[in-house]
Amino acid sequence: MSNGILLGVWGRKEWGGVMSPFDSANFQAEKGMIEDISFGSRRQITMIEEEVWEAVMNELSSDLPHETRRANLLLRGIKLKESKGKILLIGNCRVKILGETKPCRLMDQKHPGLKNALLPNWNGGAFGGVLDSGKVFIGDAVVWLKPDQEI
Repeated sequence: MSNGILLGVWGRKEWGGVMSPFDSANFQAEKGMIEDISFGSRRQITMIEEEVWEAVMNELSSDLPHETRRANLLLRGIKLKESKGKILLIGNCRVKILGETKPCRLMDQKHPGLKNALLPNWNGGAFGGVLDSGKVFIGDAVVWLKPDQEI
């Protein structure tokens, strides 16, 4: 089981709005992150990997900040590729991965070619559904749970 860490948290008040940084996030089961406009939607929480973002930035010879991707959580040490159906434990909250997050047109507005660089291999990250209410903090451990594993 690989161990990771939560490095960043962002939310927005409106669709297409500015991503605001937070030190923590309030999760509500079956709803998502209270601090984000996507609360209650199918994509309750979105995540990206620091390692993948850095590789994409290197490929594009850019240094855009992580929040450019518009994901709620930045993780390090966790591979999201092909993780649909798996359960991720972030701090004391479980998130079930529901699918791959496909990049939108806003990516190319930030940097030409960014959308296409994020398309293959789950480079755009993943989205999930929140299973447990609670609070997560930057610095919290992030681990994959085995099926039926208790927390």
